Amino acid sequence: QVQLVESGGGSVEAGGSLRLSCTISTYTYEYFDYCMGWFRQAPGKEREGVAVLTYNGRAAYAEDVAGRFTVSKGNAKNSLFLQMTSLKPEDTAMYYCAADRLASSVCLRMIPRDLDYWGQGTQVTVSS
Repeated sequence: QVQLVESGGGSVEAGGSLRLSCTISTYTYEYFDYCMGWFRQAPGKEREGVAVLTYNGRAAYAEDVAGRFTVSKGNAKNSLFLQMTSLKPEDTAMYYCAADRLASSVCLRMIPRDLDYWGQGTQVTVSS
């Protein structure tokens, strides 16, 4: 069973920064097979992709966060991060970490229904 736990959310003013962390509990050798990424869902809106990393290290970003957010895997195994800078009020949402064994082409589409394993989410609130 794969489990993901997010942390690092909070409240910041516009222009500020936050770093989200995700720990995935699985066998270490399986970790390297996974597409991992960050998704978010604002009230009244559908869940959307923010940033993903394929199993072989390719990254993709949503257009409205490219250049402001950076997704990375940690030196410690089984960890994923999202560094968020220049935050805007429209970035306010519940942020979820997700993972699954996916081909790169599928992973890079950042479609939530393609991934089976999800964390509980961490709230990010950006005030103007």
